[in-house]
Amino acid sequence: MTMATLLPVATASLRRRKAAFAGSYVALTLGVTLVATTGTLLDDTAGDDSPLGAPSLHKVLTFTAGMAAFVAVFVVAGTFAFAVAQRRQEIAMLRAVGATPRQVVLLITGEAAAVALAAAVCGCLLSLPAAPALAAWLVARGAAQAGFTSHPALTPMLVAAAVGLLVALLGALGAALRAGSVRAVEALGDAAVDRKVMTPLRWACAAAQLLALAGAVGYYLAAPSMPPAPGDQPDDPQLASQWVMAADLMTIAALALFAPLLVPLLVRAFSAPLRWTVAAAPLLARQNALTAVRRTVSTATPAFLTIALTGTAIGATAAFADAMTAQGRATAAARYVLRPGAVPLPVDTLARLTADRPGLRATATTPTVITGLGADTASFADHSEDSAASAPSAATVVTGDLATAWTLPAVEGSPADLHGATLAASVHQVRGHGWKLGDQVNLRLADGTVTSLRLALVYRTQLGLDEVLLSGDAVTAHLDGARPGAVHLSEAPAATYGGTLTDARTPGPDPGAHYAWIATSTILGPALLYALIAIVNTMVMSAADRRRDFAVLRLAGTVRRQVLSMVALEAVLVVATAAVLALAVTALTQWGATALIDHRILAGQTAIAFRLPWTPLAGAAAVCLVLAVLSSVIPSRLALTHGAR
Repeated sequence: MTMATLLPVATASLRRRKAAFAGSYVALTLGVTLVATTGTLLDDTAGDDSPLGAPSLHKVLTFTAGMAAFVAVFVVAGTFAFAVAQRRQEIAMLRAVGATPRQVVLLITGEAAAVALAAAVCGCLLSLPAAPALAAWLVARGAAQAGFTSHPALTPMLVAAAVGLLVALLGALGAALRAGSVRAVEALGDAAVDRKVMTPLRWACAAAQLLALAGAVGYYLAAPSMPPAPGDQPDDPQLASQWVMAADLMTIAALALFAPLLVPLLVRAFSAPLRWTVAAAPLLARQNALTAVRRTVSTATPAFLTIALTGTAIGATAAFADAMTAQGRATAAARYVLRPGAVPLPVDTLARLTADRPGLRATATTPTVITGLGADTASFADHSEDSAASAPSAATVVTGDLATAWTLPAVEGSPADLHGATLAASVHQVRGHGWKLGDQVNLRLADGTVTSLRLALVYRTQLGLDEVLLSGDAVTAHLDGARPGAVHLSEAPAATYGGTLTDARTPGPDPGAHYAWIATSTILGPALLYALIAIVNTMVMSAADRRRDFAVLRLAGTVRRQVLSMVALEAVLVVATAAVLALAVTALTQWGATALIDHRILAGQTAIAFRLPWTPLAGAAAVCLVLAVLSSVIPSRLALTHGAR
């Protein structure tokens, strides 16, 4: 059989399998859109676009782009491989009439390339309106400065298109190689039953993922005994959430790669009671889920990603928010805290409060941004501070007695020494820069002034506190009228000047936790939306490919209600399997995050309890279940109606 002979076959296949190719097209189009959108915004955050107190927008968008790519890779590769696996009988017939393995591979990859190229172009075009919409959402939530928007950029779109094309072709190529290497008789005989779903490539990827996860855990365990390194220690509270997120993704990826082994076991366990029923629909649903492993895994993967990402991300964010609140309560030295209300606090709030109530001990804290932290003196003359040091750093100006505001665990020095031309720094800042107590530290203030401050205090890094504290005596004159972010008081003031007074013993959630939830929503939202669409997409692809099966069942005397019940039960089994796997991942990662926080970050200051995010997990599972049932039953009903005509 020549390639010219195969061209009509390819054309007929594209026409006959519209649902499969449309499903692959939708998956890749949305995947490229998602990656290109986040990449475009990331390209626009070279400067500091984050409001004071908010996490770095650049870091948030970096994780958003990474999360988008993570989900897109699994969905696109699985969808294209599933589309090829649906054609086993067709490929078997081609092999039987003389098509060589090479011709089969070229045919399938050529079709995949045509679909992928069109999808990549459409995905890039869709990112043009999607990126400004996401930027507007970030501004509305306070995660980006007013006026932040996106500008069309060719590089992120080309990268997204290239990644999408590569993943699609690899997914189709892997399935095509498996299909092309099977003998015709063997392929026809195995058309209804999946065997050897765990291919050598999948085994290799799963093993590599486990090794990477083990390496990350090993590094975390060995970190305290390793020589000091610039930042990037997993017990650094400011970086711990990033380590936890990376570990979560590696765990999810490892379990997803082992899904062909785990899914049949869980389906068999869940459907065991169905063996004793006399009804046809439950028995058929069980056998279909067990025999068509590729279809079951392909439809379970998006649901697993949705529930697992929801559980791990929300669980970790809640754990760090709880830790931030608990640590803030443990270190609070003030009796009350006055924060801005509907309007900012006056610039001279501290002077007014102490004048109104003599004997009142009050300390004001003002957020600011510094650059060039720790650079050598000569480099400030021409603004040539090294790039690492010149990156903007969040800092807090402390005006008054530090001990009135917080009881910080001091590693070296004393809180009482933070006055005059001095600063305090966290132990991780000191370790990363190689400072010693008493060193002179150069930095550039927000108004451009270059100053040198003596390191007077080294304190253990705190979750809800900046890693650099500046003495108000040295920098208040350079704040350009910046208003206090909070005033810590030893007793209730005579007036609040429009601010909100809270009891430091019951402060409620830490204000920094608000931005943590915004960051989580930004990172998780687009990826979850894509995963939910992928559930519908794969279910529709699966139902559209089963018209012949439905026709055989109808000829055997099965009524339409029984067929639809069978399809619905299969969807329930798929989502239940995905939910159990996601629960296992969430429990494991949440236990690890809680242990990290309690033993490495809080370290005796206080502790948080292990908690699973049951409500988000249940909500994600319910949404997946509803979408899976509807997107499988409705196309199946349409297929049955069409077949009846």
